[in-house]
Amino acid sequence: MVQQTTKLGGTASNVTVGRVAFKWIPTPAPEEQCFEAVKAGIDALPAGTKGFLNSGEFYAMDMKTGNLEMLSRFYARYPEYADKTFLSVKGAIRDRAPDNSAENIRASVENSQRALGSIKKIDLFQPGRIDRRVPVEDMMQTLAALVKEGKISHIGLSECNADTLRKANAVHPVTAVEIEVSPFSYEENQKKVIATAAELGISVIAYSPLGRGVLAGKIKSSADMEGITVAQLCIAWVAAQGPNVIPLPGSSKSTRTLENLEAGDVVLSAEELKEMNEVIAKHGVKGDRSVGLTDEQMHLWG
Repeated sequence: MVQQTTKLGGTASNVTVGRVAFKWIPTPAPEEQCFEAVKAGIDALPAGTKGFLNSGEFYAMDMKTGNLEMLSRFYARYPEYADKTFLSVKGAIRDRAPDNSAENIRASVENSQRALGSIKKIDLFQPGRIDRRVPVEDMMQTLAALVKEGKISHIGLSECNADTLRKANAVHPVTAVEIEVSPFSYEENQKKVIATAAELGISVIAYSPLGRGVLAGKIKSSADMEGITVAQLCIAWVAAQGPNVIPLPGSSKSTRTLENLEAGDVVLSAEELKEMNEVIAKHGVKGDRSVGLTDEQMHLWG
């Protein structure tokens, strides 16, 4: 049983979730194995705590609704878990690019809910990226209307910059913002978004907290000293960036899900954080996140 929990932000400030979230990974795995991974993670949480699940309209090898359809089968088999989970769904991507027009956002929400089925409602919807062609205020008004209509319960953003987050929150409270945060990916944009989110009372869902394994060997000695795995150390470091920061590692096995969740109970001391930060600074990452493409071409930090 894990112990640490946290409250979500914005309009979901009354929702308690586990200190670490969990999501789909793009590696084929038996469906029963995935179901057990989800159940194990939820069952390990304290009573009254929801498991934060992350999915998407394009979470499948073919960029379609395969993951949502699997969740539909999960909830059909285990309907009692619907109220034990807080489900975040990303969408509004067309031809691998964001389309945050009112028409496409509405179509995306409808398509996502249709794939998910009737047992579980989308708790939080996030446009998968910021569409620079659509004013943030217009996008938020569309999402706010969907909340008012009961189509979704809460609003999230993904891969936005701090200024966009502030503008969006001025239109309607934002519950969560999803960005990449890890020892491998912790630069000015991440720091500004985390600081702005903390100021505004917004949760930060930090995906890829393991840094894609790049620094694993460099920090292994620190993990060994703590008696934890390198993965747990990375997750604990991400969680230490703020009480509103929720690490989002991927898993399709119950053992790995539990290992990840247990990292939420690891509290690093100021000295341990200092040591890790020194390692990160010494082995600074060079290059970009996107094989030579610019942030704008990858629709990052919109």
